Amino acid sequence: MTKTKKVNENGFWERNRKSEGYLLKRTIMNISVSIVRFILLFGLCFLILQPIFNKISVSFMEETDLFNPIVISIPEHFTTENYKMAATLMDYKKSMVNSSVVSVTIALLQIAVCTLVGYGFARFEFPLKKFWFACVMLIILVPPQTISTSLHLHFRFFDILGLKEALTGSTWNLRGSKIPYYLMSAGCMGLKNGLYIFMIRQFFRTIPKDLEEAAYVDGCGTLKTFFRIMLPEAKPILTSCFLFAFVWQWTDGFYSNLFLGTTQLVSTSLSRIVDSLGALLMRELGATVTVSIAYSNCILATGTLMIILPLIIIYLFAQRAFVESISSSGIKM
Repeated sequence: MTKTKKVNENGFWERNRKSEGYLLKRTIMNISVSIVRFILLFGLCFLILQPIFNKISVSFMEETDLFNPIVISIPEHFTTENYKMAATLMDYKKSMVNSSVVSVTIALLQIAVCTLVGYGFARFEFPLKKFWFACVMLIILVPPQTISTSLHLHFRFFDILGLKEALTGSTWNLRGSKIPYYLMSAGCMGLKNGLYIFMIRQFFRTIPKDLEEAAYVDGCGTLKTFFRIMLPEAKPILTSCFLFAFVWQWTDGFYSNLFLGTTQLVSTSLSRIVDSLGALLMRELGATVTVSIAYSNCILATGTLMIILPLIIIYLFAQRAFVESISSSGIKM
């Protein structure tokens, strides 16, 4: 072993001498680049994970630890009462059930319609195709807040071609129900639908057309080819888009407040958790109570962790399909 090592070392220095020092310079450069890459990746990971670690640490602290200058990351008085308090304030079980139902159904509806639209853009030619795809890109680029007033008025005085108002003199008020959100998702105008159409379209463009042509030769129609040939091939990107849709709907506050105000979700419950904390303490103590900012932030951090925990669990089970879809959906314009 020692003899082999000496031979390798002698061989290295001999090759370095013959290359006039180039081999040593290249080795030093490779090692330096590896060290710099490690430092950058470690720093990036630290920037991403450090706030989460801080929230985890704070969530197990008593209120006295929050004002103790000695306590930084490790709680001196370990407690789980913050989680019980956050669960009570958010009505965690009910909010979890409602959010799960809404997120799953909305995500499935969005992926179903976006898959059809994305496949159409990838494989078929139709009038004004580039114009309609530009509209899809506008859905991605334009913030939904810019059309919030129009959406509010549209669903507050909802009508179909003006027929109901012409017949009865009134319109439907769909505000405060789930119907507007489902209608928007079915029409590819829901949360991030433009992005899903773009991703699915790019994936279908990477699949050879020979597969479809072979299916057509065997007697398959367009729909049968789509369901029997293309959909099985698109499982990775559909999984990825479903995860995106589920996560964004789970944490969404804009559309949830605009359309689902009467439905208690984890995202809307978290936004009111600080106000609910003051009201709860006031009811229990029977007097006006001033909640410290540190304790309010502690309960808010705890509630945030309780919301993102199901998402982390889902990602752990679906990470393989997620990474596979991202790596295989190359950009092809």
